[in-house]
Amino acid sequence: MTTFEQLGITKSILDGLKEIGFSEAFPIQVATIPVLLSGRDVVGQAHTGTGKTAAYSISMLQGITPRKKIQGIVIAPTRELAIQITEEIRKFAKYTGIKVATVYGGQGMVLQLDALRRGVEIVVATPGRIIDHLKRGSIRLDDVKYVVLDEADTMLDMGFIEDIEFILDLTPKDKVMSLFSATMPPEILRLAENYLNNPKQFLLDADDLSGEGIDQSYLVIKDREKMKYLLQFINENKRGQTIVFCSTKNRTRDVARELYRERYNAVAIEGDMSQHQREQSMGKFRTGKADILVATDVAARGIDVPEVALVVNYDVPNQELVYFHRIGRTARAGAKGRAITFVSYSSIGDWNLIKRQTKVQMTDLNEKMGIVVSIPDPLKREIRPRSFGYHNKTRFSDRQGGRRDRHSGGRRDKHDGGRDRHQRYSDKKSYYGLRSRW
Repeated sequence: MTTFEQLGITKSILDGLKEIGFSEAFPIQVATIPVLLSGRDVVGQAHTGTGKTAAYSISMLQGITPRKKIQGIVIAPTRELAIQITEEIRKFAKYTGIKVATVYGGQGMVLQLDALRRGVEIVVATPGRIIDHLKRGSIRLDDVKYVVLDEADTMLDMGFIEDIEFILDLTPKDKVMSLFSATMPPEILRLAENYLNNPKQFLLDADDLSGEGIDQSYLVIKDREKMKYLLQFINENKRGQTIVFCSTKNRTRDVARELYRERYNAVAIEGDMSQHQREQSMGKFRTGKADILVATDVAARGIDVPEVALVVNYDVPNQELVYFHRIGRTARAGAKGRAITFVSYSSIGDWNLIKRQTKVQMTDLNEKMGIVVSIPDPLKREIRPRSFGYHNKTRFSDRQGGRRDRHSGGRRDKHDGGRDRHQRYSDKKSYYGLRSRW
């Protein structure tokens, strides 16, 4: 194994890594850190849990000086992921003097403005909120030397591609840029071609969609039986925490409520909760004050808890790729984990599509536990094939003539993320007027 010392990392960063128990580098870190340190752009196809956050963060910290000007930005699709990335960078940067701020919708702007005024070198942001700050003038990108796009395919799916291009147009031409994505749809490849300079690509075998290292199994049961078996599997899980993924907000609330009644130490996270409530739930789970997290897929990209030993898919996900993001919350950083999927009779067709994408043997718990499946005839039907992965979809608010920023909760003019922004700001001779997209 290669150590971080062998990669040429400076002592101040090594001290922070040592404090959190990092000594040997993971494959993606060994591959990408030397390239990024050399000043070359990187495109990486990698899932969370493989060590990519440390790869781009350590490289960025090495090239930044603590002088209270923004020199690095990391753009992430969700507030949960942005918060998690910030926490990780702060651990790595503890002895460097480099400060990090997070900006995302749902949090008061005053808090973020105060942090920015005190001076930071790295900003981790969701796309909508960083644009809000750019328009206020509270963030300027003149001195940026490092740009990271994390979970680029999710940002594409959430409709942020124009926002990303808008932000990148405001960054200096001379910079080191890295783009990480679980999949590489054509739009992401075009983005890389337009904004990255001769990037080196890393498509590591460890980052495929097999779910390697995870004991995957499934149980076909009636929907009303799911809670009984959930309690059974939770009780059997003695090694660490449990995450239960549900398909809807109502289902998430119902499952969490039932766990409360059964006196389990559980928390929930779903879209209708306030940002404070979501952060409170995630904080309890991350610190081990809660044993079980019940969540919708909005949280699938922002959970990095090493002690998660079991993931239960209470509902079969509606997209194949979501399944791999869900189960990837266990077996983090080379550890072992278990993932169980409850398949209701009406979801068998969807589940068969997911099974075809996996490259490891799954355990049929019906056979192992002697549970007979008796599917009503109307449900014995084939589901039409779907394309694999995420799709770039028109959001509801787009069809209403205006686009809602998912992170800030506010509305922006329908042209705010596109090429007609210039008309709105043409009368202002400002920093933005220097850029053609305005």
